[in-house]
Amino acid sequence: MRPLILVTNDDGIHSEGLKALAEAMREIGDVTVVAPDREQSASSHSLTLHRPLRINRVAEKTYAVEGTPTDCVYLATRSLMKGDGRPALVASGINKGSNLGDDIHYSGTVSAAFEGTVLGIPSMAVSVVGRSPHNFATAAAFAARLAKRVLDEKLPGDTLLNVNVPNIPAAEITGVAITRMGKRHYGDAVIENTDPRGRKYYWIGGAELEAEDIPGSDCNALLENKISVTPLHLDLTNLPAIERLSGWKL
Repeated sequence: MRPLILVTNDDGIHSEGLKALAEAMREIGDVTVVAPDREQSASSHSLTLHRPLRINRVAEKTYAVEGTPTDCVYLATRSLMKGDGRPALVASGINKGSNLGDDIHYSGTVSAAFEGTVLGIPSMAVSVVGRSPHNFATAAAFAARLAKRVLDEKLPGDTLLNVNVPNIPAAEITGVAITRMGKRHYGDAVIENTDPRGRKYYWIGGAELEAEDIPGSDCNALLENKISVTPLHLDLTNLPAIERLSGWKL
């Protein structure tokens, strides 16, 4: 029996990356696509609680949700796929741009995989590192290969995989690295302007600066044209800090 695979993203239901990932996953399982009806980049792990959500059937086992990537995974597993059974895998992406280092705190792509992991489903997020035109073929082929291993070998508890693939042909990939989170810095500029009605508005999004040189990090792997696979854990507790803070007089 072929495994059930849920495919989602944060770039929206019409993204080429989503279509490439869904096609790759169909090689190994029965795919249901549930994705936001529009771009939801940097939506993080937000869940829509203060308004109703509408779901539109786009095609066979393909649905657009008026919500976030987390909403999509939540609704898919609890409603849309309920008759088929529990997904064996959640695959999120393929994101148009990197999710390296601190990006994961903001990424809707990674947060969809986090939600799958919260639900106890093996999950992975896949991104292409680079600007348009994006080479989704390289990332999709690797995603299919990795998905097979995840389904066969399983993942450690409360762990998801964050995958970043160089935006180059497969022949130019120099290897695969199992990495830790890197560190990237961004410009702190906020653009302030005035609209035609005289009201101020602000645009967040400073220019990206260079990543720190951290051996074994996802950022360093990409500089070497390697695919980065970073295992992420749901438990954010800083365990060494527990002992230190226990000595505080509070």
